[in-house]
Amino acid sequence: MDPKIIKLVQTDYILTCIGPKISPQFLEKLTALLLEKKITICGSRTVAEITIDCIAFSLMSEATVPPTYLVEILASLREIFGVDLVLQDADDYASQKKLVVMDLDSTLVQAEGIDELAKEAGVGEKVAQITQRAMNGEMVFSDALRERVHLLKGLPVEILQKVYERIIFTPGAIEFISTLRKKNYKTALLSGGFDCFANRYKENLNLDYAFSNRLEIKNNRLTGEVLGEIVDGQKKAFYMEEIARAEGIELNQIVAIGDGANDLPMIKKAGLGIAFNAKPAVRVAAPHMITQRSLTGILYLLGIAEDEI
Repeated sequence: MDPKIIKLVQTDYILTCIGPKISPQFLEKLTALLLEKKITICGSRTVAEITIDCIAFSLMSEATVPPTYLVEILASLREIFGVDLVLQDADDYASQKKLVVMDLDSTLVQAEGIDELAKEAGVGEKVAQITQRAMNGEMVFSDALRERVHLLKGLPVEILQKVYERIIFTPGAIEFISTLRKKNYKTALLSGGFDCFANRYKENLNLDYAFSNRLEIKNNRLTGEVLGEIVDGQKKAFYMEEIARAEGIELNQIVAIGDGANDLPMIKKAGLGIAFNAKPAVRVAAPHMITQRSLTGILYLLGIAEDEI
């Protein structure tokens, strides 16, 4: 093909497909659906094919097609084939991201810290129910947090270490963070959980920032109170913007990741906001979503290939 013709091709979107198996049947259905909507596949790139399949497609539309419309028509393929389809504006995809902010509980790690503390206090089921409602957006987060922490009153401080030691990372978390560090991204934990956990992860993973809530402790026991202003959804978004301002980073250069309703404010403000294995209401409200188990899938949305991890 004449190189001059290639230069005239205007790519509008990058569609990243991630799944355990990207089958010929999936590719056939995807191609037919895009053709039907007059969207041309200009090129493709295999991003991963060993631990998981990932292909990024360059798309060009003959007319202006709203991204929300494209996401809606592609949603059926996710349900049928178990493949996540993440659509990004081509210019946004090409812009270099510089900061990754993420939730802690049920995102970086595979547990809710407060639920684990509640089990030790003998109120596990009651607290877990409140957590579920809060993460679904059915309760005001600050009210839900205070109610749950109150139920922890009298818990010995040594239980904090016990719980920390048994919480495990989300698959791919270590590789995800180490790759970001290697690529010189700034990293931050913005957690509605507690500093006794978040600060440890910040130190152990060599993260740049961590903001979270503080449990009040007296006589080596939890008092059932939270100290200072609660880190809720709005506060997470505030800290994200403050970090960006301090680092000289624009909002469109930020990646925000979380699973709960209290993560939506930062997810919606970031250049690339991702609901990661999120609650149903959060999946609907977030601009992008991933249902694959490993955090390394997010690296593929940044154009980082499998062999770079």
